[in-house]
Amino acid sequence: MQTPSIVSAQDWEAARQQLLSREKALTHARDALAAERRRMPWLAVEKAYAFDGPEGKASLLDLFAGRHQLIIYRAFFEPGVFGWPDHACRGCSMVADQVAHVAHLNARDTTLAFASRAPQADIARLKAKMGWEIPWYTITDGFDADFGVDEWHGTNVFLRDGERVFRTYFINSRGDEAMGSTWSYLDITPLGRQETWEDSPAGYPQTAPYKWWNWHDSYAPDAPPDPKWVKVSDAGEAAWKNRDARAKA
Repeated sequence: MQTPSIVSAQDWEAARQQLLSREKALTHARDALAAERRRMPWLAVEKAYAFDGPEGKASLLDLFAGRHQLIIYRAFFEPGVFGWPDHACRGCSMVADQVAHVAHLNARDTTLAFASRAPQADIARLKAKMGWEIPWYTITDGFDADFGVDEWHGTNVFLRDGERVFRTYFINSRGDEAMGSTWSYLDITPLGRQETWEDSPAGYPQTAPYKWWNWHDSYAPDAPPDPKWVKVSDAGEAAWKNRDARAKA
């Protein structure tokens, strides 16, 4: 293997700073793209779709679990898929393995769910075997064909306005490779991360960054930010900004 050159600490830091400037530009470009995504037109979902879930029949509206945003990943686990019945598709299983704890998405009024054509008994068995806790439903109609995921994996995003449901975004192929973190999921939603620094249309829900973070077992609906955590996060943010300012001086 032909390795890079070995350099001094000073030269290494100079090389890192050169790449860092490009990485920051990429981050800003991603933020701008997410802002544009939040201004995408919506597509009304006119058909009624039915799923099987752990508690019986469920509509698409039910999958929101009372929240306003819904992300559905179409995972291939069913007869005819490589690995059946012991495993889901290897690629879809990698996606499931890298999903962050869904409580953080839930705290941003967002539900993540997986959907396959396998019966619920098989899905429950697979989840227990693999240690997955993601809500996982059985497709029973043409949902997969209607939303571009009948032959290949993909992630659809929906928003609920009362009883009305809208499709707001869709990714597949290598787009799914980037999924898994709380941030990557929120960035494809119509409301985004819902933080004050974001460029969002007027009236979109936004709160201060960091302040809403919590342990995944400690979120409480409509609870105000913990004052102690606000103090800690404010101090950390100030230290980070001061260090950045010194580096630019």
